Amino acid sequence: MTELERVPPGVDPSVPSSARVYDYLLGGKDHLAVDRAVAERLLAVAPDTRLVARANRRFQVEAVRHLAEQGVRQFIDLGTGIPTSPSIHETARAVHPACRVVYVDYDPVVRMHAQVLLADAPGVASIQADLRRPAEILADPHVTGLIDFDQPVCVLMVGVLHFVTDEEDPAGIVAAFRDRMSPGGHLVLSHAMAESSPEAIAQLTMATAGSPAQPTFRKRERVLRLFDGFELIGPGLVPVHEWRIDPSEPEVPLLDGMPRLRIDGGVGRLA
Repeated sequence: MTELERVPPGVDPSVPSSARVYDYLLGGKDHLAVDRAVAERLLAVAPDTRLVARANRRFQVEAVRHLAEQGVRQFIDLGTGIPTSPSIHETARAVHPACRVVYVDYDPVVRMHAQVLLADAPGVASIQADLRRPAEILADPHVTGLIDFDQPVCVLMVGVLHFVTDEEDPAGIVAAFRDRMSPGGHLVLSHAMAESSPEAIAQLTMATAGSPAQPTFRKRERVLRLFDGFELIGPGLVPVHEWRIDPSEPEVPLLDGMPRLRIDGGVGRLA
């Protein structure tokens, strides 16, 4: 079977997908030629990007593990991406089996994989939806059936808000979820930074121009504003390879200091 024959209905094989590009960088197998081309153009100018992708994934897993250890039992993962082990529900349930998780992504390839992965996973759901329409997500019966917003909820926006343009109001999206959360809820967020190397920004922007995979690189002060209403915990907003609750944990090794494609992450708590 050729690659084109494997493309699910509704997927345009000529348009790169941020989820599939990320999957390629993580060493997965669920990507197309157009996704590999984007990733390779970026790797040509920022060869440490694979390690940054791995560090971003580790940041997500470590944040979920920490919050589950602190008693959070509900998680909404926005912009899930193609499933990678350990998944959010695997990580959280390793701490406590009662944890509930809703995965959200608009990519039909992600939805297809999630349906297979979660077929026999009670307390876990996957929906195909766009985080740019938070009201629809919050009203979805899978969300209302699994998530009790009167109790602490962790909302994950890891590596996704940089695909939301300024006109699409990323701060408003965060606020829509924040306003439904109870005290003790958390926001886990990472974002591509304008402090990345100009060559990496130019190459990724050119390679993804006009596609849903085109990122918006934002300066640190603008990313910090996405945490309005939350108190940052741990080391604050830092490059993802530096984030850890326990300072004794080792960093993800990078090639030469700060990576050329910089992604910063942070965890905020709603007081």
